[in-house]
Amino acid sequence: MGRARAMGSAIPIEQVTVSAYRVPTDVPVESDGSLEWDSTTMVLVEVCAGDVTGIGYTYADAATAVVIRDTLAREVCGMDAMATGKCWAAMVASIRNLGRPGIAAMAISALDVALWDLKAKLLDVALVTLIGPVREEVPVYGSGGFTSYSVSQLQSQLDGWVRDGITRVKMKIGRDAEADVLRIASARQAIGNSAELFVDANGAYPRKLALAQAERFVDSQVSWFEEPVYHLDLEGLRLCRDRAPATMEISVGEYGYDPMDFVHLIEAGAMDVLQADASRCEGITGLMLVDSLCDAHSIPLSTHCAPSLHAHPACAAKRVRHVEYFHDHVRIEKMFFDGVLTPVGGALCPDVSRPGLGLAFKHTDAAPYAL
Repeated sequence: MGRARAMGSAIPIEQVTVSAYRVPTDVPVESDGSLEWDSTTMVLVEVCAGDVTGIGYTYADAATAVVIRDTLAREVCGMDAMATGKCWAAMVASIRNLGRPGIAAMAISALDVALWDLKAKLLDVALVTLIGPVREEVPVYGSGGFTSYSVSQLQSQLDGWVRDGITRVKMKIGRDAEADVLRIASARQAIGNSAELFVDANGAYPRKLALAQAERFVDSQVSWFEEPVYHLDLEGLRLCRDRAPATMEISVGEYGYDPMDFVHLIEAGAMDVLQADASRCEGITGLMLVDSLCDAHSIPLSTHCAPSLHAHPACAAKRVRHVEYFHDHVRIEKMFFDGVLTPVGGALCPDVSRPGLGLAFKHTDAAPYAL
């Protein structure tokens, strides 16, 4: 069936449906260095062509669903389901007057992921096989450690990941500079000396404090300092990258929405490791463009959040180092999808026997959370 579809005529996209779901956090409030939240919203897209349905999603405001329904859906309906690049270009053109960054880019992301999932299913191959694998599995790092956690909660979560074979873990900082140093030391005590410890300030520090904190974090062997200053402060990020301890990498990029955002970060020399999120940076198509930029500049890449969405493209991206195994998204993806991957030996290995992303949405289980 796959060969007949691949060699035949165009397969028109027949229908695009979108839905949104809000899931409360598993504790009353979670927080990082600059934000608090008590729920996470997933926007799901389903695209039909013939007897096949592709799925894609993003974690974004419910307004994203309106952009997909009222603007993007009418652009791609009737187009060839195999022409993912042409569909992507049409979507980008259609949101010119809406503003490309933010909600519009996340709307494109969800639909682009669904289109790639659909294409792979039409060809009856796994998405990683369709794109072209460069590795069979991709390492993950456990991510959570919210500033709202008690020290015991923080230690338990990070230690749990390490015990499960995940050798890199990340925690949130940025609320209180003095408390951050103590919490980081507590985290190191919990995970031992062999695991890597990452920290994420979510842009909460001013420049000089970020540099001072980086020096203090060395005692706890922190090897990754994410968004030490505001993500649009490119000069500040470059300052941190140039002056941080040599054993500590600076990372940024999760708020990159279109290719030029990543070009600007690279040109500024703003990081050691670039981050990108296919649920924000205009989908699989956008993520692979970012990977090409990284490859051209010899910069490592790490994917941000949504691990079930990133496992396949991360195994096909030349420069990807690891995938973020983010607590909130892992929890929601396990609730809403069949086929979710669990790390083995600290890595995700896509199941190439399942077409597309290998995911099936559980409509009945998700229904109570529908908006």
